Formats: sequence, C-alpha cells, structure tokens
Amino acid sequence: MKSFSSSSEADVVIIGGGSVGAATLYSLSKKGVKAVLLEQNQLTSGTTWHSAGLVWRLRPSDIDIQLIAHTRQLALSLEEETGQSTGFVEAGGLFIAATQERLFEYQRLTTLGKFFGIESAILTPAETKELYPLINADDVYGSLHSHGDGTLDPTGWVNALARGAKQNHGDIRENSTVSAIHSEVVPHTVHTRGQVDRQVTAVELSTGEVIRTSAVTNCAGVWAPSVGALVGADVPLCAMRHAYVTTEPIPGIENMPNIRDHDASVYLKVQGNSIHIGGYEKNPIFWKDVLPDFSFSLFDLDWDVFAAHIVGAVQRLPVLETTGIQSTVCGPESFTADHKPLMGPVPGIRGFYLGCGFNSSGIMLAGGCGEQLAQWVVHGAPSLDMFSYDIHRFHPASMSASRRFVEEGSHEAYVKNYATVFPHDEPLGGRNIRRDPFHTQMMQAGCVFQFRHGWERPGWFHVTHTAAPGPFTPKDVSVKEYDFYGQYDNELHAKDSHGYLQAIANDNTFGWPGSHATVKREVEACRSGVAVFNQSYFGKYFLAGRDAQAAMDWICTNDMQKHVGSTVYTNMCNADGKVMCDLTVTKLAPDKFYIATGGGSATHDWEWLSHVIREKQFQCLLTDRTEEFGLLSVQGPLSQKLLQEISRTPSDFALDQFPFSTSKYVVIAGHEVLAIRLTFVGEMGFELHIPVSACQDVYAALFSASYLPVNAGYRAIDSMSIEKGFKHWHEDLRMDDSPLEAGLGFICKLKGDVDFVGKAALLRQRKDGLRRRLACFLIEKSGDASDAVDEELYGFRQAPLHGGEVIYLGDDCVGYLRRAGFGHSRSIKRSIGYGYVEKPCGGVVDPSFLKNNTFHIEGLGETRMEAFYQPKCVFDPTHQRVKGIYE
Repeated sequence: MKSFSSSSEADVVIIGGGSVGAATLYSLSKKGVKAVLLEQNQLTSGTTWHSAGLVWRLRPSDIDIQLIAHTRQLALSLEEETGQSTGFVEAGGLFIAATQERLFEYQRLTTLGKFFGIESAILTPAETKELYPLINADDVYGSLHSHGDGTLDPTGWVNALARGAKQNHGDIRENSTVSAIHSEVVPHTVHTRGQVDRQVTAVELSTGEVIRTSAVTNCAGVWAPSVGALVGADVPLCAMRHAYVTTEPIPGIENMPNIRDHDASVYLKVQGNSIHIGGYEKNPIFWKDVLPDFSFSLFDLDWDVFAAHIVGAVQRLPVLETTGIQSTVCGPESFTADHKPLMGPVPGIRGFYLGCGFNSSGIMLAGGCGEQLAQWVVHGAPSLDMFSYDIHRFHPASMSASRRFVEEGSHEAYVKNYATVFPHDEPLGGRNIRRDPFHTQMMQAGCVFQFRHGWERPGWFHVTHTAAPGPFTPKDVSVKEYDFYGQYDNELHAKDSHGYLQAIANDNTFGWPGSHATVKREVEACRSGVAVFNQSYFGKYFLAGRDAQAAMDWICTNDMQKHVGSTVYTNMCNADGKVMCDLTVTKLAPDKFYIATGGGSATHDWEWLSHVIREKQFQCLLTDRTEEFGLLSVQGPLSQKLLQEISRTPSDFALDQFPFSTSKYVVIAGHEVLAIRLTFVGEMGFELHIPVSACQDVYAALFSASYLPVNAGYRAIDSMSIEKGFKHWHEDLRMDDSPLEAGLGFICKLKGDVDFVGKAALLRQRKDGLRRRLACFLIEKSGDASDAVDEELYGFRQAPLHGGEVIYLGDDCVGYLRRAGFGHSRSIKRSIGYGYVEKPCGGVVDPSFLKNNTFHIEGLGETRMEAFYQPKCVFDPTHQRVKGIYE
C-alpha cells in the first residue's frame, strides 16, 4: 500500500454535497458509520441549489413510490429532529390528462397508490376546473389530484440533512476538492477480459491531505464522470441544460396545487403568488465540456429552445399569455439513458459506489435513495429491489462505456420524461449495440426486437398473411438509426417507412396491444407443434477449479450435489434470505459448471457470483463466455421429432435416454452442441447452446426440417411462463423477496447439514411463518367493453392486466400485482396475475387464508373484478407435457 505522510480515516467518504450526498451522509451517520462528506465548494452549490424541489408521490414503479415516501416522511420529521426547516409545502399535485390513454395511466397510478396509503382522486374536467379555476379544461379528459404532493426548499432540505448528520457525528468538509482516489489490486481476481479487481484504499485532496477509507460514494452529480475517471470507472450519464422561468405575480394563484401537464411536457409550480414554468423539450442542449467548477452558476437561457414550454403553459393556464417573466434559471442537470439514477457498487472496483444521474429528480428521491445507498455500503445489499437503479443493469463494455448509447439514450429519456409509461414500450435510441449470431435471420423473419441489457432480443414476429395460400410474409420492422426526433439537423424518419416505430406504437396502450393476435398465434404454434426461441442474450458463465463444487454448494439454494450432466434450477440469496439471482447450473465435470442466467440481469448475476466467491476465497475461476455461444430453445410437442430428424444420432433425443434437467453433447449439422432438456414455457423442450461458428448451420438445419418450426419471441414466453407459474426475476421474484414467500421452498436445501448463503434467515422465516405469500389469480371472464379482447379472438370479453393492480380482500388492500399477462392457451384464455398477499392487520399468511377468502382486483376505472386464487399453476399442473406425455 502507498505510504501517506498526512492522513485521517473514515469508514466511508462521500464525494458531493448536494441532496443525495447529504441524504447518504445522514443515513450512514444514523447507523453509527464514521462518514465524511467532501464538497469542492459549498453544500448545494452544484445542481441542487437551483432545483425546483417538486415532490410527486405517484409513480408507475412501486419502488419509486417507496423511495419518495421515505423522502417525504423524512422531510416532515427533520425539523423536529434538527430544528432546521426543510421548507416542505404540501400544496398537492394535479396531473392533467389531455388524452384517454393518459387518463388510463392516471387511473393506474391512483390504484397502485392505494396500497401505499397515498390519497388521490380522479377528477372530471368540471371538477378539475372547480379545484383550479384558472385552468383551461376544454381539452381535458380528466385529472389526477394527489393531495400530499408538494415542494421542498433545496437549501433548507440539504441543511436539515447536514445538521441531522452532524448530530450523529457525520463530518462535512466544504471547499475540499478531491484530486485522487487510491486503490490497490485485489489478489486472485482475474476476469475474462484480463481485468483485475481493485479495492479503494484512500481519497486524496488537492491540499495533499489523505483520508484512508475502504468505501467511496460518488454523489457528484454532473461531475460524477470526472470522479469516476479517478478510479477508471465509466459513469454513463450526460450533462444537459435544464431550465425554468418564474412569472410575475398572478392574482388568485396562491395555494393552488402544482400542475404536471404531461401531454404538453410542462410543469407549473406555484411559488408564492407566481408560477415556475418548466418542462422537457425535444432539443435539450448538451453540456459536453463540463467545467470543473460551476458553483452557484447558471447558463443564459436559450429562448428558441424554451419557447415550446411557454406555448404549452399558456394553453393550460391562459392567464399566462398576459403575464410577464420575472426571472429565468438555466442550470446543469444529469440524465441517464433509461431515465433512472445510477447507484450501487461499480463492477471491478471494490468499495466504489455510485449515487448520481438523478434526471432532475434528485430532491424527491434523495431521502429514499440515500437510505438505500447507505444500506448497500453497510450491509452489502439494499432492503428494496433497487435493480432498476443499479449500475449493473448496464453492460459495462457495450453500454456504460459507449458514448453513442449514453448520448442517444439520455436524449430520448429526456424527451420522453413526461411520456406515458406503457407496458410494452421500447426505446429508439442507443440500439443495435449487441447483436447475437441469429440477428440477420431474426430480421428476415420479421422480428420486432426488444432492448435488454444492450441486446436486441426477439419480442415477437410481425407478419402479414398474403391473400394467396402460402406462408406468412415478414414485414420490415428493423430498428433504424436514431434520428434524435429530427433535432440537431438530423432528418426525422418518416412514420410510414418506420415499421419498427409503427409496431411499437400499435402496442402502446393500456388496452390490448396490436400484437395480441400475433402472440396468440406464436403460443398456439408452440402448444400444438414446435417453436424456436432465440435466447442467445442469456449470460453464459463457466466456473471451474478445485473449489467449484464447494462454491456452488454455498452460493446456490438448491441441492448441487448432482451427477455430471445434471442441470439444476436454483436461486442465490443474500444473508437475509432475499433472492439475488435465479438461474440454471449444469454440471459438466466434477469441478466444472456451466451457468446460464437471464440476459437482462447477466452483469448483476456475474457480480454477485464474483462477490461471494471472493468473500469466501474459493479457489476457482469464473469466466464470461456469453458472446461465444448462441442459444436456441426448441419447444413443443414436436420438438423431439424435429431434433431427431436433424441430429446425427437420433437416439440422443430419446426421452428415456434424455431425462428432464439433464444435458449432453450432441451433433447437429456437423457441429457439437450442448443440449439441455429444459423448458420455460411448460412443454417438452430442449435448449441448444451452440458455438458461434456453428450457429448459422444449426439454425438452417432446424428450419429446413419437415416439422416446420415457427419463430417465437419473448412475448410468447411471457404468456406461457405465467401460465406455468415460472418466475421472472425482477418481477414476481426480486431481491426484496425470499424463495419461501415466492413458493420456491422446494429449491432450498433447508434439511441436512449443507449450509448456503441465507439458509439461517430462511430457517427463521419458516419457523416464524410467512407474513406474505405470492399468489396466482385468474380473472373472471367479463369486463367493460372498452377493456375487452376482441370477441372474434376468444368468444368472450376479458379485462387486461399489466401489473400494479391492487388486490382487495373486502375493502382492505392486501397486495398488488407484481406481474400480469394473458394466458393464450386454449384451456385458459384469461388474464393472469401474480402478487404478494398480506393480511389486513398483519400476521402469518398460511395457504388456508388464500383458499378460504374471496379476492378482487382493481383494474382501470377503479373497477373491481373477482379474482380466483389458484393454488397450482393454471396450465398443466401435473407437468405431463414437460415430461413429454401428450394425449
């Protein structure tokens, strides 16, 4: 370790004295952690001081709602704790719906908010006008009034957090510029790309003072990339100019709620007897050359850019047309490619955490995110499912390190800040950065791709039937180069020639998506014949070495003492018994394992595996070979016959020689391929893990066979897997759930002497009883006509579910749907929902509680539908089809 002549020590060093840095210091100090905050100028001097300070409690994400609720509660309690006012004003929030789909979105927000105790109401246009007389409601479909929304004074908020931290021995050092972050190589941590892990050891200031520490949190806002560069870390955010203007006084505006007119992309914040007007334009100005010090500084406002917001504001509040502008504020803000903050430990640099990139939401998210970041540092994991904030959601090389991805994605996220959040929407920016070996074949087949972890993943296949008899004809729905919405001298793609945009737009609804019938056809093809699913985006890792078996025993919840050739589905938990990963592990040799994990969480899963292996000092090597293999999953009643036809040795696929959850090497089209008998759709099926050099030949062989397979995508997988009750990590199985709560106790080796991470916590939970359980519900075959499936498809009407709907027992909210979908299989033809159910007054939830009560689910328009609890999966509950038994 480098020798320092002058040094002090801290458990954690926080860099950045804005709202998030101050909240993190507050939470760490409350936990008794010796933490110091370093600010190069003064508290709030970066981007916090000019924030509008709006707090909107209702969001499409249950995690966002909980984080903002923590902020609001903290803001209400800090003054009593510290004597410092946070300046919180509970003016209420009014969301304006200028379209029917927007009103549907607000209805969904209101419904989800009920579970979290958020008082809100959907208002008619007349009620909206009555509440806010100055508003123009002529073009309004309705509005959402959230009574407890409000504003925080940025300076008062941060000062209250700082005072609270100091009362608990937190240290704040202003005018302290970080010049270096020191680290050292961690032995025995070689990654696939030749990288080695480093451990943070100290922070050095421009004065030469050194603070020894093992943990640094980067809360430096738009300056976070510069701080990241000190340890060689990519921080994928963009700095942009963001503005609001303050009007002259307006009679009668006092005490009115703050307005969000999402369809005009503007907000109207009441400030005394004036209005702040702000919003998100299509041509924001990037601040590419970020100055090292821009403390308490602003840019000149570009009225050509900002003018669009004035138009929208005047349309909503006509009085503004004759009201002057008192002042302007145009300052820097940081934005990310998916409009979510960047948090958590950075891959490869132990002890270096992010808390930045808050997309102009740093005030309202700071309290909750500061608490979760503190838990991450102290306990190794947050208490909420923070995956959508976790830096691991971005692939390090193709996403975090890609300026094209970051700039295109951040621009689109800025422009769509106020866009309706639809269940099936996809981004247009930052695409085509990771393409699997079958990408060309997928495009030729009319694939509508989904964007996941940088990959272009098949969503569904857009085909139109020709008038003459014959096969389906694919439509050109390829992803085009990002056009920046026609800004910055880019030519806007014509809508009639942008097949991909049309396909996504047709699915952007809270009713039934335009692809509904297409997905139904893919499901039926798999259930009655054979379908091929391209799952090449999966993470593919190999673990080998002397301690490989011991590592698997310790990390995995399931019994890993299996024979060579076995494949095991397992969870991986943290010490609290919460699910960090779910994946499959194939035993290739006594000391070698092949790990296949969902592509969206691949970097997260890699980091968790690496973390536990390092922590226990297992002598084994984990290697990432994701891009060396393609993966085709062949599923359906005819899957065996198809593979026997193209295999060099047809008997390799004899069911008595190839049991479920086993693997073997086979030869197809002259190439050796690892075949694993698995299914995620509930059919007899086989995964083919194919070397990249063999992918084209194997694909051609499959589609040249006489059994005529159909390409199918992940939308079909979503439908069939929810029918079978198979879990989706980060949806109905998250890092704030335990396997026991999710009904996965059967994959936890709780009996016997073999220990694993989280076993003690799960044993305690089993002894104490489960206070919530994941439950499956089928919806009655009825629904409002406006919400109905076309009766030509199914012969009856059925209400759509998308997740987020509240589960009722009588008048009590007892849960909400984490995951929902439609069961297209002929024996189901209903909406299916999964949610965690609690008792109204707490207590143990046993199976009889679910079986013996009547539940309802609240859909659009606050319509309650009877929901029928299903103790088993709704499709083939005895798993005969998985076994290859078809009647």
